[in-house]
Amino acid sequence: MAVVMLLSGRQARVAAGHPWIYSTEVAKIEGEFVPGDIVEVTDSRGRFIGKGYINPASKILIRIMTRDKDENIDRDFFLNRIRTALSYRNKVVKDSNAYRLVYGEADFIPALIVDKYGDYLSVQTLALGIEGYKDIIIDVLKEVVNPTAIYERNDVSVRELEGLSQHKGFIGEEFDTFVEILENGLYFKVDMAEGQKTGYFLDQRENRLALEQLSAGARVLDCFCHTGTFSVNAARFGAKEVLGIDISQSALEIARENASRNGYSEICTFREGNSFDELRAMDKAGEKYDLVILDPPAFTKSKNALAGAIRGYKEINLRGLKILEKGGFLVTCSCSYHMSEELFLEVLQSSARDAGRDVRIVEIRRQAKDHPMLLSSQETHYLKCVILQVL
Repeated sequence: MAVVMLLSGRQARVAAGHPWIYSTEVAKIEGEFVPGDIVEVTDSRGRFIGKGYINPASKILIRIMTRDKDENIDRDFFLNRIRTALSYRNKVVKDSNAYRLVYGEADFIPALIVDKYGDYLSVQTLALGIEGYKDIIIDVLKEVVNPTAIYERNDVSVRELEGLSQHKGFIGEEFDTFVEILENGLYFKVDMAEGQKTGYFLDQRENRLALEQLSAGARVLDCFCHTGTFSVNAARFGAKEVLGIDISQSALEIARENASRNGYSEICTFREGNSFDELRAMDKAGEKYDLVILDPPAFTKSKNALAGAIRGYKEINLRGLKILEKGGFLVTCSCSYHMSEELFLEVLQSSARDAGRDVRIVEIRRQAKDHPMLLSSQETHYLKCVILQVL
């Protein structure tokens, strides 16, 4: 096993628990390896830090798999990790048969994503090192979870940064990739083959429940509504009318099915449109709502695009605040890691100032508990959900 020694003064972050090592932090590598191999990592004095897989083609040179010098990265390793991950979800997920079973680094299996949709699994292997263990991982998942079938969603651009190709498809037998899940007592249709992420936004499950105290008797606008999950929850919690807007016609077709399946088709209506344009038009027309929900896709996936993302968040939140009735609520989200909570709050403050609205924070929420956050890794803290009230 090759040994990677870190530069003096550069090991503190990794030694404190962060799972990533960059090439700029490395003093030397002793021994031979091929990309994807497990290597040992030490500090500048040769003291053991951990073991992980290496890929010089990636910006992240090494991803730590274990801090135990004697632990082997073999089938038993993945069996124990996945059993532990499942045990955790059984404790924190309630009233739902869909959740993120494995969340990469936060479950100490870097770059592996496994989502459970009822009896089906969706799998992503996002780095070269974990790709090499895919067959073992699939075998372990069959033993631990015993799914009806598995679908692979490796159609994500981040794989190309690892020198991997994009692809998706069935692992084993084919099945109907439109599946129905139960979430918080509601039924939702998931498109595992073509839906966003691995088919559904599991990370907002608990935030949808926050609508319970905001929706009764409300006129609700749900922008970037995708398949209508916030919309249907608002109707469930007593909204008198809900309008969902999204640019994807295929997502809206599922949204209408979701509303109908749960008995809220008379309350929920959906319209195809660009949410930026729709918000500006509503503001100009003097439309007013009691509750506005903004859950856009990530506006930035890199620091270089952050300035543009700030402008986008500023625009939609300013318009959302302007069309709220006095006393109304704004539920606004950002799933961009580079948009920190502190920066997001600054954007919201600027939006409120320019909208001429006085607001107060009701609650600040994050991703659902099946997407745990490592204290040592801010990269696992990505979703912000802020609830504001207009005074």
